[in-house]
Amino acid sequence: MNIGQAANASGVSAKMIRHYESIGVIPRPPRSESGYRRYEAADITRLTFVRRARAAGFDTADIRKLVSLWQDQRRTARDVKRLAQTHLAGIEARIEELRAVAGALSHLVAHCHGGDRPECPILESLAHEAAVGEPHPLPDRPRPRRQAPRGRSA
Repeated sequence: MNIGQAANASGVSAKMIRHYESIGVIPRPPRSESGYRRYEAADITRLTFVRRARAAGFDTADIRKLVSLWQDQRRTARDVKRLAQTHLAGIEARIEELRAVAGALSHLVAHCHGGDRPECPILESLAHEAAVGEPHPLPDRPRPRRQAPRGRSA
C-alpha cells in the first residue's frame, strides 16, 4: 500500500510517517519502481504502535526505545516497566504542577471583579513579581517546547 493508504490504515498522518522514518523511529520502507513508498501489514502494525505510544504521552526518544524493546524478543519486561514508570512519574509531576496552576488561577479569577474598571488581579499577577519571601501564585518555569516535525516529500 502507498503512504496515503498506510496513513488511513494506521491513523498516523503521511507527514508524521515521513517524520518517523526520517528520525529512525520506524524503518524506511522499500520503494516501488516509480519511487513510491510501499508499506506492508507489519508497517501498519508498527505505525499503530507508535500512534498509541504517542497518545499515551511518550516522547519521541521513549517511543524509539519502546519500538526497539517491542521488536526485541530478548527484552525483559523490567526494562519496559522501568521506562513506563519513569514516564508515569513525569505525568504525575505535571498533574501536580497543573493542580497548583489551577488553584492559583482559580484564586485570581475569584478575586477579579470582571467589571468595567481597568483593575484586574489576574493581569497584576502576571505582570509583577511576588512580594519578597512570598511565592508567586503562578509558576515562572517555562515549559519545554515540543519540536514540530519537519515534513518531507514522498
